[in-house]
Amino acid sequence: MEHATGMPSPAAIEAKNRLTANFRKRGIITAIMSGVTYGNYTAFMTLAMSVGIWANFYGEDSGFTPFAVAFMLSALGAALTDTCSAVWALLIAAWKGKLGDFGRSFKTRPGVILAFAAMIGGPFASTAYVIGLQQAGSIVVPISALCPAIGAILARILFKQALTPRMMLGILICFGASALIGMSSSDTAEHPNMMIGLLFGFGAALGWGLEGCVGGYASSMIDPEVSIAIREVTNGLSNLIIMVPVLGFIGGASPFEVIGSALADWDSMKFFIIGGFACYWGFMLWYKGNAMCGAALGMACNGMFSFWGPFFCWVWLGLVFGIDGWNMPPIAWVAAVLMVIGIFTIATNPLAIFMKKKED
Repeated sequence: MEHATGMPSPAAIEAKNRLTANFRKRGIITAIMSGVTYGNYTAFMTLAMSVGIWANFYGEDSGFTPFAVAFMLSALGAALTDTCSAVWALLIAAWKGKLGDFGRSFKTRPGVILAFAAMIGGPFASTAYVIGLQQAGSIVVPISALCPAIGAILARILFKQALTPRMMLGILICFGASALIGMSSSDTAEHPNMMIGLLFGFGAALGWGLEGCVGGYASSMIDPEVSIAIREVTNGLSNLIIMVPVLGFIGGASPFEVIGSALADWDSMKFFIIGGFACYWGFMLWYKGNAMCGAALGMACNGMFSFWGPFFCWVWLGLVFGIDGWNMPPIAWVAAVLMVIGIFTIATNPLAIFMKKKED
């Protein structure tokens, strides 16, 4: 309803503000849930790589060289999870009648850019992430959550985007939290290659930060469900048909035989399928949350996976399945929470959230 002057009535303005506030709140919840599902993706992928034929892969009599165990198997775990995620993405796109859009978008400039960004986040970052998890355990998850901080630094270098004092403070908090994690990792009894794992976790953060810088522009121009399908298909195939064979041949293994054996093992594949489903929803909810509450706040809420990742690894692997080595020292949990605070500080002014809440 409008006044005679043509201006909206106070009641209409109030109703619009309520709708906007509710939409933003739903966006925040959606973005937070993306971090929760990402934590479950981490847990189930790691669980899949601990059961069935994978126990033989990592056994002393597997016949694999140390290089093949550390690198080829990690790439294979990432590849199977991303491939399962790609299948879920294509099935959901087909169910919603968007499979044609997937094919058409692949040929566009944003689609090509998104596929290129996925190549960075897939064969490089995802494999580094899994190597880190295998070598150092769930303590790697908060290290990989440095990607927003690294993304902000890369955006400054590549695109000349300004780094405000608030963003610099957030970056310092994030790197301070990672230093705490490093100090808490001095006991290497359960994970003798702890520092190598942390280094690869940082490599994953670097790859995902670069992917975010390159792919952020492209994903904003394509339907989220289509862009997720492009990302996951590129990730899965590039890992499965490029990264795993290359690392296998370097490590003196027969990669295609190993891939076939892994695909035929239902004991582990059922968990890869669950992990792939969680991976799909992790990115889907992230994209939707960003659209609803803004990319900065959405990125911060998603960054809570620095806490949810270790939490669900502890719950599923440690408590439910009784696998040793998935506890984290108290200082690492504190560092994970600090990482969340640092990410929020980079993405948005924390005080502005409370001020906005008062206005609403």
